[in-house]
Amino acid sequence: MLKADLAAYDKDGQLAVIVEVRNILGKSKEWAAKLRRNIYAHGLLPATPYFLLALPDRFYLWKNAGNKPEMIEPDYETEAGEFLKPYYERSRLPQTGLSETGFESLLAFWMLEVMYSDMNDVLRKNGEWLTESGLIEAIRGGRILYEADI
Repeated sequence: MLKADLAAYDKDGQLAVIVEVRNILGKSKEWAAKLRRNIYAHGLLPATPYFLLALPDRFYLWKNAGNKPEMIEPDYETEAGEFLKPYYERSRLPQTGLSETGFESLLAFWMLEVMYSDMNDVLRKNGEWLTESGLIEAIRGGRILYEADI
């Protein structure tokens, strides 16, 4: 069975997004594309509508990219530090030096807020990439699994 750091399902129970979490800073979209290619080259994950690579400072999102091990640049790239800051503050976790597991937990809280909080508040905090990509609609009202068997 395959494992995903985080997996979000839509309200109908269909797998909508796989989230790969890496607690490293300063990586380019080229680096992100290589990492995605390597993950899929090993046949580790199925094709899903969305694949999100989450780093503490940047998010890289692919939409309908399939699961072929190809160098595909992300469809969306966004600065993550500013909209993740409140989660660090609320949890009293440091923005640097956080363990991989700690960062995964922080991202799970962020995703739950995206799924269930007031839409206007979510968009104000996170920017338009969530709606432009369709990700917010794909996971609204769904569920999230941590260290998910997929």
